[in-house]
Amino acid sequence: MNLAEQEKPRAFGTGLIALDLVTSANLNLPILAWAGGTCGNVLSILAYLGWESYPIARMNGDPASERVKADMSRWGVKLDFASCEPTSHTPIIIQEIRRGRDGSPTHRFSWSCPRCGQWLPSFRPVTRHAVDVVGDEIKRAQVFFLDRVSRAALTLAARAADAGAIIMFEPAGKSDPKLFAEALQLAHIVKYADQRLSDADGAMTSGTATVLEVQTTGIQGLRYRHRLAEHPSDWVHLPAVSAPQLVDNCGSGDWCSAGLLSKIAPAGLSGLRSANIEHLTDALRYGQALAAWNCAFEGARGGMYAVERERFDDLIGKILDGCLGGPIPGLKVVAEETVSCPACPPAMHGRPERSHNSPLRRKMLSRRVA
Repeated sequence: MNLAEQEKPRAFGTGLIALDLVTSANLNLPILAWAGGTCGNVLSILAYLGWESYPIARMNGDPASERVKADMSRWGVKLDFASCEPTSHTPIIIQEIRRGRDGSPTHRFSWSCPRCGQWLPSFRPVTRHAVDVVGDEIKRAQVFFLDRVSRAALTLAARAADAGAIIMFEPAGKSDPKLFAEALQLAHIVKYADQRLSDADGAMTSGTATVLEVQTTGIQGLRYRHRLAEHPSDWVHLPAVSAPQLVDNCGSGDWCSAGLLSKIAPAGLSGLRSANIEHLTDALRYGQALAAWNCAFEGARGGMYAVERERFDDLIGKILDGCLGGPIPGLKVVAEETVSCPACPPAMHGRPERSHNSPLRRKMLSRRVA
């Protein structure tokens, strides 16, 4: 029985869910407007892989949130809890992909409007109201994902854990030390790139629930340790899976997280605790293959728009076997409406920017949004 023929596993999550405005290195392509942010990407990818995904957020109906919701709906993400009160503007992140002289890609992020220069909306955590709205639905989760800490997020995580869900914490930074420490105590899977956390004895201490700790190390791959037995294992290194093509590596960590969860988490915490080393390694390797595949496309989830879902599994299998190299068919985009900055006066929408005439701003002003 495959995933489509049985009840789908469910993932709930809260954290950074944003609108990514991606300017391609190809000047002939329009600006790409997709749901993004770590939490937004992981939940969207899990939906693509056959899960039911439920973001818990504060989208207020502004153009950015409507674009995010439309994009997530395209992949089957459930939006029941995406507009919890008090609602707020959806974060907007401007991303510019460039090519170096040697052809290697670089990815630049900006959080200010290219027209008016004002800061674009930033992340705001859910509040206690979200806890009340989600209610007992959180008990249906096999996974609860968070990448930002807040009191409400941790309350939701604790309730999901009590019901047998895997809590995955992928910290963006240490933020509030007390809440950060509480998140580490709750989380069963902790994944991070920050060497400082590893240097401070990592997540797998005597007071935490951590079963799997993963540290990504860029082109060197990742290392992990587990607590499937009574005591933590030694660190194990997994070299990176070779990418068939390096176009842009943004979002590859999110693909790795989603791929890992898709293989190790369908049965919730009981399934994780009963896993053996081979199962765990295969799940991590699958996540690495998804990360490598993602490098062939621009944007954090560009491959989802470029490749038919029916071909996806075959391509990933070939990457795992080491027999896929060279370009994968490129993006197919359709121009849609522009998403305006909430800080811009209406009269400025569509006008040139007032200052800071950078290449990024010129592109943002002259190119369509897809």
